[in-house]
Amino acid sequence: MNTANRTKSQQLQARAEQFFPGGVNSPVRAFRSVGGAPPFIARAEGACLHDADGNRYIDYFGSWGPMILGHAFPPVVEAIARAAKNSASYGASTAAEADLAERVTACYPVLEKLRFVSSGTEATMSAIRLARAATNRKLIIKFEGCYHGHADGLLVKAGSGIATLGIPGSAGVPEEIAGLTLALPYNDVAAVEAAFRAHPNQIAAIILEPVVGNAGCILPAEGYHAALRKLTREHGALLIIDEVMTGFRVALGGAVERFSLDPDLVTLGKIVGGGLPVGVYGGKRQFMDLIAPLGPVYQAGTLSGNPLAMAAGIATLDYLIAHKVEVYSKLESLSKQLTEGVATAAREAGIALTTNRCGAMWTWFFTAGPVSNYDQAATSDTAAFGRFHNHLLNNGIWLPPSQFEAAFLSTAHTEADIAQTVSVAREAFNN
Repeated sequence: MNTANRTKSQQLQARAEQFFPGGVNSPVRAFRSVGGAPPFIARAEGACLHDADGNRYIDYFGSWGPMILGHAFPPVVEAIARAAKNSASYGASTAAEADLAERVTACYPVLEKLRFVSSGTEATMSAIRLARAATNRKLIIKFEGCYHGHADGLLVKAGSGIATLGIPGSAGVPEEIAGLTLALPYNDVAAVEAAFRAHPNQIAAIILEPVVGNAGCILPAEGYHAALRKLTREHGALLIIDEVMTGFRVALGGAVERFSLDPDLVTLGKIVGGGLPVGVYGGKRQFMDLIAPLGPVYQAGTLSGNPLAMAAGIATLDYLIAHKVEVYSKLESLSKQLTEGVATAAREAGIALTTNRCGAMWTWFFTAGPVSNYDQAATSDTAAFGRFHNHLLNNGIWLPPSQFEAAFLSTAHTEADIAQTVSVAREAFNN
């Protein structure tokens, strides 16, 4: 299968550039770090994307995570259609909001109360505002390479699209705001201890991706989460676990379940909306009761709890809950088979490759490794990744178009998909 002919996509890209900066509505879609013409999608089903030129691709980014059950999963499509018949939005409360919240909290008992918003950025931004109000402190610790949305104070050393584009931060972020964020190396407990010593009674919270996904997939060192929990408690700061990417992905209860975490606040997104825009922030009751109208912390959103997103989320979580063992054992097995197959092909070809995986999210770093923080991820040969990406794309395999993004697998993928991907990867390594 050769999908290199993307004439119509190129025409659509040229048209889009008349309207959007770079022709895209999210920077990584522009393919700047891997080169080539980005395909324009016409439709998707199961594990496959189909572009405007009629090309078919096995999809390993899954709308950046939410398509855990594959594209156009029938129960989700049917739920959205039923909800849409009654209206796309009300701006008023519906029973579906609590219906979905009931399912979310069943999987995340640490969420004693929660609030739906419309994006992961909204969720993390709101959680940080709440942490500052709860502690009456200003400083936030985040970790290099972790991306928590595009709110001003969170774009400091934010990995992902920023790393892909080679931007050190973002223009338009005042120094005064950036100065309230302390960006520390991931997996370095001593750096966190030093920050608390240097800023006594000033740090409101630590926010982290429990498994980094936005500098590529980076796993926590043994005892790392526990050390952060201990330090936050000792110093009166909150621990915010950002599971926008890992939530329901690395386990039904996300990283909180997989690593037995006890955060003060959690943020979620992506899978919770079944592919529609949604975000969640929540946690311990004593903090969530500070949110208006109960308390002084204001946060609002006309489309929060949107009925279409609630319907899609309910259908998705109902399936995941009912088929927990089957779903997560399949995701684990296929992901292991895929990542090890490609790693073996690289080793046989003498290609330096480090594979990091947690459940059904992973990254192949083009470096000898190991990769346990952003600086190590940044040693990757991005040109080699770009060549690898293009060879796969031209042969019907679509990886995230950045060395610094995690890849994802869905229950719709098959062993045949895995075998085809490993075969094409082997060709790429031997070209």
